[in-house]
Amino acid sequence: MRIVLGVSGGIAAYKAASLLRLLTEAGHEVTVVPTDAALHFVGAPTWEALSGRPVQTDVWTSITEVPHVRLGQQADLVLVAPATADLLAKAAHGLAGDLLTNVLLTARCPVVLAPAMHTEMWDHAATRANVATLRERGVHVIEPASGRLTGADTGPGRLPEPEHIRDEALRVARVAAEGGAGADLAGRRVLITAGGTREPLDPVRYLGNQSSGKQGFALASAAAARGASVLLVSGATTIVPPPGVEVIPVQTALDMRDAVEAHFDQIDVLVMAAAVADFRPAEYVDTKIKKTHDPANPDAAPTITLVRNPDILADSVARRGSGRTPLIVGFAAETGDDRGSVLDHGREKFERKGSDLLVVNEVGVGVTFGQDSSTVHILRRPEAPGEPAPVTTVGPAPKSEIAEAVWDAVLHEL
Repeated sequence: MRIVLGVSGGIAAYKAASLLRLLTEAGHEVTVVPTDAALHFVGAPTWEALSGRPVQTDVWTSITEVPHVRLGQQADLVLVAPATADLLAKAAHGLAGDLLTNVLLTARCPVVLAPAMHTEMWDHAATRANVATLRERGVHVIEPASGRLTGADTGPGRLPEPEHIRDEALRVARVAAEGGAGADLAGRRVLITAGGTREPLDPVRYLGNQSSGKQGFALASAAAARGASVLLVSGATTIVPPPGVEVIPVQTALDMRDAVEAHFDQIDVLVMAAAVADFRPAEYVDTKIKKTHDPANPDAAPTITLVRNPDILADSVARRGSGRTPLIVGFAAETGDDRGSVLDHGREKFERKGSDLLVVNEVGVGVTFGQDSSTVHILRRPEAPGEPAPVTTVGPAPKSEIAEAVWDAVLHEL
């Protein structure tokens, strides 16, 4: 895909360097068009080194190629990140005082703007009116995140994380290319679990797993972008939540079960993407478990008794009974062994769990957990009894692409 990445003059321009890296690593051809102000924050050599292409900075360079028209005409996507209040105002009023604003006027492809500014500027009536005007014209304006801004200020106006901007922009381009509606989950209420749970042994230790939560957060981001009302029940993770998603933080499997049960009757879709611990310590010790120093038994170690955690997925299927609301999607992390392949184990678990869809993750050392890409097999119920479960394999692919495939499968079931 041919992408024009516009960068306007805000401190968040440094994040655009990471965004550029994400886009080029995904195989896209990216031309960076920074404003003069943006070059005060990040210089042209950085953009050229990361993109592998000359940076376009003004309408006078390579004038025979008419860059102020050609770039917009030939692009498959124009993405501006960060988009300052000044850039939003110029775009809304059709001004064309530099190369980037000329590109915005000539583009006939999807245009995505990712605003970043102080809260007072974002909340100002003029900025709000400019955003409304741009959206009415079909420009996709991403909601800014809330968090730390320049200096000690915090609040709405923070540039979303590069991964979220990438996912949102590519989704907009994909929807436009397919001629589909961008809000096909509008009116749907979805609950997604993400991340790993932690089962405490004592005040400083816990049993956990290697789940980063990236796939669950990608699912939440994609669902929100497609118009759904999203509740994200998140275990341990360091990922910044996507804008517009309500987050319930939890620690243990019991916490996650309680959160799911509390909202179960108000949702249309439940997606169990979290890596829930199968076991927890039978007893929690409220002081740190000490290492013994017995010379007669230097290898001594405590014996920890484990008990099973609830199976939240199976319990949710049982709670729903014979109805179809909510639609339930399970996730299963599997490795092949001498008893069968990843898909063999996934099919067995699909039968046992009873969910409507099961997304089987191929996991292992350096595979899936913590990575930006994965391979999954999406199993759905056969149309006739006795037939094998139909399967759709996706990947190796970015987790954002896998998220879109999962929601496509959910929409097929709905």
